[in-house]
Amino acid sequence: MADNARAKRLADLIREVVAQKLQRGIKDPRLGSHVTITDTRVTGDLREATVFYTVYGDDEERAAAAAGLESAKGVLRSAVGAAAGVKFTPTLTFVADALPDTAKTIEDLLDKARASDAKVREVSAGATFAGDADPYKKPGEDETDGDAAE
Repeated sequence: MADNARAKRLADLIREVVAQKLQRGIKDPRLGSHVTITDTRVTGDLREATVFYTVYGDDEERAAAAAGLESAKGVLRSAVGAAAGVKFTPTLTFVADALPDTAKTIEDLLDKARASDAKVREVSAGATFAGDADPYKKPGEDETDGDAAE
């Protein structure tokens, strides 16, 4: 349990250090203000860290940001090592976060469901029940099935 807490603390520290370094310390124009660090995960042995990021822009800007992060990997790892004070500085792997694309897909599906619900409400606006309002027989009522005549 203590290892998980330590990995979580290190992941949070890596996320903060990388975000600050990207904002203030890296002069690469490919890594402008449109790159956002969304999450960081560290393995249990604290040797490898996966840094998730998003890029607000088109596919060309995403590719440029990925290349910029790969070229700045050494500088970012040095900054993490200086801030973390661990025996072995974890290797950094940058992965584009699929969260914005997934959120967009979910939002599109919800819009489609809302449109379908509106269409069903429109069609059923003047509809009536197929049978009686209360289709259940109650004790003491006259039965007209012909079953009582037997």
